[in-house]
Amino acid sequence: MVQLSPHLDASFAALSDATRRGVLEQLGRADASITELARTFHMTLTGMKKHVGILEHAGLVRTEKVGRVRTCSLGPRRLQEAAAWIEGYRRLWDARFDELDQVIEQLQRQEKTHGRRNRA
Repeated sequence: MVQLSPHLDASFAALSDATRRGVLEQLGRADASITELARTFHMTLTGMKKHVGILEHAGLVRTEKVGRVRTCSLGPRRLQEAAAWIEGYRRLWDARFDELDQVIEQLQRQEKTHGRRNRA
């Protein structure tokens, strides 16, 4: 059964764009205004506002308006939720690969045992 998580859907949709991932990387180093982000990514203020709006809607970025300047910072909670979701699948695949390693080792032992019997 598929678990519906609108927060994860919004987070992964926001993260699907390279510019938005770049904005998150930039904000991981320091908070920045939308104007500074637009300048850094060589895009219009309107374009950057759209990207920041999508990130903000997903909960990946917080904005605060002081006077005429809107400052952006990371909203870490949603990133932690996405990372936890991915981590669950990493653990699942690690367990499956460990089981596969055990099967391979068992087959190799059996092959050695049968090889010795056939030579004798």
